[in-house]
Amino acid sequence: MDRSTVLNESSDVNEKRHDVVIIGGGAGGIAVAASLHKRRLDLDIAIIEPAQDHFYQPGWTLVGGGVFTADQTRRSMHSVMPDFATWYQTTADQLIPELHRLKLGDGSTLGYRALVVAPGLEIDWQAIDGLEETLGKNGVTSNYRFDLAPYTWSLVQSMKRGKALFTQPPMPIKCAGAPQKAMYLSCYEWEKQGFLKDIDVHFHNAGGVMFGVSDFVPALDEYVQRYGIHKQFHQNLIAVDGSAQKARFRVTHEDSVEEIETDFDMLHVVPPQRAPRLVRESSLSNEGGWLDLDAETLQHNRFNNVFGLGDASGTGNAKTAAAVRKQAPVVADNLLAALDGKPMPSGYFGYGACPLTVERGRVVLAEFGYGGQLQPTFPSWINQATRPTKLGWNIKAQQLPFIYWNLMLKGHEWLAKPQARS
Repeated sequence: MDRSTVLNESSDVNEKRHDVVIIGGGAGGIAVAASLHKRRLDLDIAIIEPAQDHFYQPGWTLVGGGVFTADQTRRSMHSVMPDFATWYQTTADQLIPELHRLKLGDGSTLGYRALVVAPGLEIDWQAIDGLEETLGKNGVTSNYRFDLAPYTWSLVQSMKRGKALFTQPPMPIKCAGAPQKAMYLSCYEWEKQGFLKDIDVHFHNAGGVMFGVSDFVPALDEYVQRYGIHKQFHQNLIAVDGSAQKARFRVTHEDSVEEIETDFDMLHVVPPQRAPRLVRESSLSNEGGWLDLDAETLQHNRFNNVFGLGDASGTGNAKTAAAVRKQAPVVADNLLAALDGKPMPSGYFGYGACPLTVERGRVVLAEFGYGGQLQPTFPSWINQATRPTKLGWNIKAQQLPFIYWNLMLKGHEWLAKPQARS
């Protein structure tokens, strides 16, 4: 990984080069850049990001629940892009890790000593037949898009009777609890307004459980019963007819598969999700198309000067912003060790947090790591880890946005200091 060796591999003497190139100006990319700069001020860092806006995506659930406005979750990319980094306002189109370089959207190439891959994931709206042409109308919405979350709240406010469907696709997805967060906040509003008794609510889940970590399921089931929600497991949304307001599901039984159709007045959709083409069609991907990383060090399993974090990663943690907050310092520590030819000092143990908004004012603050092991931040006498609490709501609605914008994106690692490897 000597820089002179890498330079000699370049066929273009005019090729731009940096110590570290980061793909993605989302939560992962900005946070790891800040953590790297905090540790080594003279590090030459570049960030590749074409977008003009940066979004606090965990807030979109609260937009759909009428708690935030959409604009509260958006800032200009310029305002969050660190001034110490070189910003390439274009796409990364091809990864060439064998030569320590990548190709940009304008056709030029960029060289690096170390690469951080944090492009997020791709929401596959086209995977559900008829969905794209009906999004934002005919009662079809999704909190997984900035411009649609306000429509969710509009539908909730206008609905007084009828059938509401909420869907969850096969894993992995960004924030596994978000599909049912939308449902609980909607039901709470309908309950408050006295309309819930006249609204038939169904949760169509491609999986077989309400939540992948069993410790949190009892609390969720209490709210399912309170709101009168019908649980429909092993049902995957495959088509939507918006004008007719009908949804088609593929239902998997133990020994057979069938398709069923049901009508709706409101349909909240969470489409399937996958790694971006940049990753899944590169030599950095695993068999599933995700970034092939060591789960503890977040170093690539085949290229030792490549690291990754965030939603594109093939590690077994929950894909949440809270996971990124813990991953960024680990990547920073280990990447610098790799540049210095030293062993990886820090470990990431799968931490993720999913604040399950079961009602407006109470949250089950689900914090867990690899294998579903509970990893609560606060002792049980402060926060009952598996129960809905007002503290959890305060953290979700008040503290986490502040932490995101003012601490995480600026390299302040409060409650996120990297742990030594076991």
